[in-house]
Amino acid sequence: MDAQLKRTLLRAVVPGAIGLGVVVWLFVKDYAPEAWSMLSINTTTAFWIIAALTFVIGRDFGLAWRFRTITDRALTWRRAFRVDLMCAFTSAITPSVVGGSALAIFYLNREGIKVGRATALTLTTLFLDEMFFVVFCPLLVLVLPIDELFDSDQNGLMAGIPTLFWLVYTGIVIWTAILFTGILARPQWVSTGICKLFKLRWLRRWEASAKGTADNLLSTSQWIKGRSIRWWIEVFGATTLSWFSRYFVVNALFAAFVPAASQLLVFGRQFVVWVVLMISPTPGGSGVSEWLFTNYYGTIIGSIGVALLMATLWRVLSYYIYLLAGVIIGPSYFNSKKI
Repeated sequence: MDAQLKRTLLRAVVPGAIGLGVVVWLFVKDYAPEAWSMLSINTTTAFWIIAALTFVIGRDFGLAWRFRTITDRALTWRRAFRVDLMCAFTSAITPSVVGGSALAIFYLNREGIKVGRATALTLTTLFLDEMFFVVFCPLLVLVLPIDELFDSDQNGLMAGIPTLFWLVYTGIVIWTAILFTGILARPQWVSTGICKLFKLRWLRRWEASAKGTADNLLSTSQWIKGRSIRWWIEVFGATTLSWFSRYFVVNALFAAFVPAASQLLVFGRQFVVWVVLMISPTPGGSGVSEWLFTNYYGTIIGSIGVALLMATLWRVLSYYIYLLAGVIIGPSYFNSKKI
């Protein structure tokens, strides 16, 4: 077996094993034979499962569209989808708190985008993703009662979800403000501040890296300031399409198996789930995602057993398919000298 394929398989097996291990543990812990009888497969169920698959495609279409737009159509649709899938694979095999999508710089460079510009583009996509959360969180809080959004009936570890959510969201707001200031408002201020900060004795070892970050902020700012309003609408629209499609996968699963559930509440809780998963220490949120989904949605579904089955299907559609995609295209992608 090719060495690169072995390494790719190993990177995929570890997070996959963690996720499957937690699923098995939850099945043993909360196994309920009646859960299977509650699931009926009919034409309506099949329709919504197909809809869930369509939303998976919508997620990738949105990100490929964004890559095409921010590169001024330098990437073909095929190459844009390839960058998207490789970013998804990297995110699936690295801890969420680390942020595997940062390797978009490498993937864009492999597609012929110069490193400096690839860095500017990646910072821009990061800013757009953070802006999505900053914008839509207040809207959700306005339309959904807090007690329903966070499920006030939860206890144990789940009772801490609201606090954890607001801590992470506050971090997102602060980070977005820094990116906005550094990229759009006062790039020179932030660049100078970073350089001065890392001249301090206990931070000096990272001074060279910090200087590179400061330079990247300046180059990103210079590039982005010439963008039109139409460009901003298009890239933020693509970002919103991608995130909404990601959430709608779960909405479709609820329409298939728990049609009586409030679709707005299901959507809102997905927002909370993804924010919390941003600080998951496991690769791609493996294990944490399955546990969180099962417990957080269990009260809406009415059965932990059914919730676990739906969590497993959700992870297959939103996670394991990207592990498989990485295993299929990763070895040739990394081994080829020119893409």
